[in-house]
Amino acid sequence: MFKFCPSCGSNHIRFEEHKVFRCPDCGFVYYHNVASATGCIIDTGQAIVLLVRAKEPAKDKLDLPGGFVNPDEEAVMGLRRECQEELGWDPGSDCSFLGALPNTYPYKGIIYKTCDFFFTVSAPTLKESDFRLDPEEIKGVRFIKYREINIEDLAFDSTKRAVKAFLNTRIPESEE
Repeated sequence: MFKFCPSCGSNHIRFEEHKVFRCPDCGFVYYHNVASATGCIIDTGQAIVLLVRAKEPAKDKLDLPGGFVNPDEEAVMGLRRECQEELGWDPGSDCSFLGALPNTYPYKGIIYKTCDFFFTVSAPTLKESDFRLDPEEIKGVRFIKYREINIEDLAFDSTKRAVKAFLNTRIPESEE
């Protein structure tokens, strides 16, 4: 990420332990900490809402509504803001916590490590016409029935694991 120290300009800067930049010349230290992100499984009772990504990373892959949490923002508030931005739709405050999973998010040559907080929201009457998609972020929306979800079509490892965990609560193993 850094080729030169942002403080003194030295080219001796080192990246250590997969998390910290140190300059031996001036003592500069920068921790490249984990970023927080959110994802929302919108459950209609028989299907979940998946979005078609309009940009990299993972352009054209399926994803959950959500995104990065802003500094000083609670995870649920970040999720609600992201749903408003991407879908023009607010899941409300009745989001149930599903779990938190580590993820790797490559963007413009930088590898970001994230901790992704996943939530579920029940929306049995939701229709595609309830959304106003942001075309720069979202190419399309799909309501995919539980048994028709192909995990490999999902964009990120954490999303795959969250959707699998969700489906395990909806589809008994004997029916898989």
